[in-house]
Amino acid sequence: MALNNNLFSDSIEKVIKNASKIALRFGSNLVGTEHILYGLVSVKECTASKVLAELGVTENALFELFEESSSGISLFGNVELTPRTKELFQIAQHIAMDLNHSFIGTEHLLLAILSSKSCYATKVLENVFAINVDDLKAKILATLQASRERKKVEDSQSGSELPEKLLEMGSDITLKARQHKLDPVIGREEEIQRVIEILCRKTKNNPVLIGEAGVGKTAVVEGLAQAIASGDVPEEIKNKSIFSLEIGGLMAGTKYRGQMEEKLKDTIETIIENGNIIVFIDEIHTLAQAGSEKGETSPSDMLKPYLARGELQTIGATTTDEYRKYIEKDKALERRFQPVMVNPPSVEQTIQILKGLKDTYEAFHKIIITNEAIEAAANLSDRYITDRSLPDKAIDLIDEACSKAKVNFTLKPQKVRDLEEKIKSLSASRDEASIQRNYEKAAKLQSEIINLENELKTHNDSIVKKSASGQIGENEIAEVVSKWTGIPVTKLTEGEKEKLIHFEEILHKRVVGQDEAINAVSKAIRRARVGLQDSKRPIGSFLFMGPTGVGKTELSKAIAEALFDNENNIVRIDMSEYMESHTVSKLIGSPPGYVGFDEGGQLTEQVRRKPYSVVLFDEIEKAHPEILNALLQILDDGRLTDGKGRTVSFKNTVIIMTSNIGANEIRQHKQLGFGNESADKVSEKDVYMDALKKKFKPELINRIDVICIFESLSKQHLIKISDIMIASLNKRLASKNLYLKIDPKAIDYIVAKGSNLIYGARPLKRFIEQEIEDRIAEKILLGQLPSRGVIEVDLEGDKLIFNSVE
Repeated sequence: MALNNNLFSDSIEKVIKNASKIALRFGSNLVGTEHILYGLVSVKECTASKVLAELGVTENALFELFEESSSGISLFGNVELTPRTKELFQIAQHIAMDLNHSFIGTEHLLLAILSSKSCYATKVLENVFAINVDDLKAKILATLQASRERKKVEDSQSGSELPEKLLEMGSDITLKARQHKLDPVIGREEEIQRVIEILCRKTKNNPVLIGEAGVGKTAVVEGLAQAIASGDVPEEIKNKSIFSLEIGGLMAGTKYRGQMEEKLKDTIETIIENGNIIVFIDEIHTLAQAGSEKGETSPSDMLKPYLARGELQTIGATTTDEYRKYIEKDKALERRFQPVMVNPPSVEQTIQILKGLKDTYEAFHKIIITNEAIEAAANLSDRYITDRSLPDKAIDLIDEACSKAKVNFTLKPQKVRDLEEKIKSLSASRDEASIQRNYEKAAKLQSEIINLENELKTHNDSIVKKSASGQIGENEIAEVVSKWTGIPVTKLTEGEKEKLIHFEEILHKRVVGQDEAINAVSKAIRRARVGLQDSKRPIGSFLFMGPTGVGKTELSKAIAEALFDNENNIVRIDMSEYMESHTVSKLIGSPPGYVGFDEGGQLTEQVRRKPYSVVLFDEIEKAHPEILNALLQILDDGRLTDGKGRTVSFKNTVIIMTSNIGANEIRQHKQLGFGNESADKVSEKDVYMDALKKKFKPELINRIDVICIFESLSKQHLIKISDIMIASLNKRLASKNLYLKIDPKAIDYIVAKGSNLIYGARPLKRFIEQEIEDRIAEKILLGQLPSRGVIEVDLEGDKLIFNSVE
């Protein structure tokens, strides 16, 4: 591509002129790349000169360099560019075109030099000035990007009456209101009125909006801007413009100490000089936070005198925690602001806000938002998304549900893709048949293609019709909530209904006996999934009591597997680790200033990540009483505040506590002999309840939904458990093409030898591992059993024998 000299900017022409002069001055009529580098630094107002000056590449430094290597003879007359220099200009033209720039500027020429690693100018930069060429290249590209963004801002804010230097650091909210670029503000009339009243004061006329993230603090300011734009405000502020100052824009480029303070002072003076500007500073606590290191002046200190005199009207916005941490403790700053609390709207108010925003989101997504979707977004977000505030979380639900629906409508169904592939394949076959002059086959294929194309058209027409009438309802909102939280809030499918109806049977596949506990848990799960449980408490809270090895922990795992298809989806807290009072910090997280503050609590962090889960407090009697006090809030209100002050919701968890308390007394009682069986059961329950009342406070016992007493395992129970264990072993053996067949007498022997009245079913598992699994492995290795096929286990005398079956 030929070099077009008409594309040279004025700065480039000055660069060439100064480069020619320096070449002749030091005895050369050829302008090399080093002379071009000198030309770039000599044109002070250009981008390249500014960037190079920051790195110490100045006119004087290069002049001294030329003097050292010069012969001292100056020349006169015409000069010519070296081939390498001409090549640089060609590269610069390419770079300008790639960046969609109309002219070749000094920045493009400097990028061309940096791209030509072998040219003399690049070697000077690397060897003399110790500049990393790649870093400098990245810096120039970043400068160009910032310039482009600034131009975008200027274009978007054309028509603003604010000074140009201010628009580089923020935006004119009043202009956006006049251009109807702001969303409607609903339900914040009281807060907007309060802000107007403060702004109309003579002194200390600076409101600060305080509220949690997402409650609508910025919306209050946008509502004020809309009121100013429509003239619905007092005369004092009718001609004012609201300027949103971005802290990032204020700090950008302030590399050295004092630069930001100077930039802020210049900004304040510009605002005061204009006289009709109200400054809005979102996250105003960052001004108090910035420069808070020892020995530095905080920007907020510079604002104080202007705020006190009423010269600089400012609206701030911050969260409750940040206000307390950074502004409230600075009394001089606090008294210059008048707080305006912005509380989250109620569910009803949120519904009205969403109805006001409905048209905006429908126009953007081209999806119809039904009233059912709006009500579901407000209700479900309030109930299930507990770590964010209304209306922000409800608006996000609507936005994402619309986005999901739009994507689904625009994606081609698999049937359409299959038809397109088939048409493409048949077209290729038809063309091949035509080339081979097999016209009969070509005609037949063409007929098939026409039929498929008609079918494809029908499908495409239905997609267009469906997308044109696309809408979202309650179920689409519920799907998004489920995706965000992992909590199933969508309508029950037929498969889920079937599972919930037979939930007891599913649990009995893993847990033998214990009907009372299984029935109580199943009822609670069904209530929750249908949506009938108390929304302010956990799904259910259960205390499983009984001797060790009877299935308390196993039932907890079975519940997790039945609900989530994975027994590991359980938050298990071993209470033997919480026997001291100070270990409560392990549970909920250390308070600020203590070791481990950033790590969070073992309980609260897991529940925050998995809000729909089974929470198992194993061996609850071993926990310190201080730990049990923390459980009171979980059981009653379904929430717990962690060490960082965040509220963690337990409303969608199943709380299970296990305890062996009272089991020793029962065992001692049984060793003395047996009486009437039914009376024995009643006395067992009384023993457990007496032990429970002695150990735990009434307020804890009273908050538990169901206390389940697990019965000791009978011989029949143990036989069933051994069958389950053998079935589990056969599952593992199946991958090795082995199957275990055990004689009933051998089962009786395993139960008799492997079970224990004190330890329940746990010894049975160990016996099967030692006497069956270990011996099979040993015999296969010795060649006494085949590595595939059926292995029979029989009882011979007092010993298990193993035989292979052909």
